[in-house]
Amino acid sequence: MFQKILKKFLLGPILMSFPLYFSACKYDKELLNAGPNPPANCNAVPTSFNAVIFPLVSTKCAIAGCHDASASGGQVFQNYTQISGAKDRIHVRAIVQRSMPATGFLTTAEYNSLRCWIEAGAPNN
Repeated sequence: MFQKILKKFLLGPILMSFPLYFSACKYDKELLNAGPNPPANCNAVPTSFNAVIFPLVSTKCAIAGCHDASASGGQVFQNYTQISGAKDRIHVRAIVQRSMPATGFLTTAEYNSLRCWIEAGAPNN
């Protein structure tokens, strides 16, 4: 008798709630990758190293205590060779993980410019 009561009041609601749990757990790769900044069409995004990327890195990354000449952040980002040489690591930390820069999040325009510059092969333009 106790088992019937247990099944009726405990097991029934638990089993009936499984569809709710599974329907709430959807994997949407596009939403996961979009993050706070939606992907941009790189044809319309400014990606000049000299005009856009270098000033961005200089003001957000190559600052005191991070990627300046002291290399407190592990790498120095003060010229094209240093920045382009670290493009894969920059891509992972700033674009994929969004754990850099340590000074805060990039704006949508900054994020898109950096992503598109890296995707274009990190040209020295």
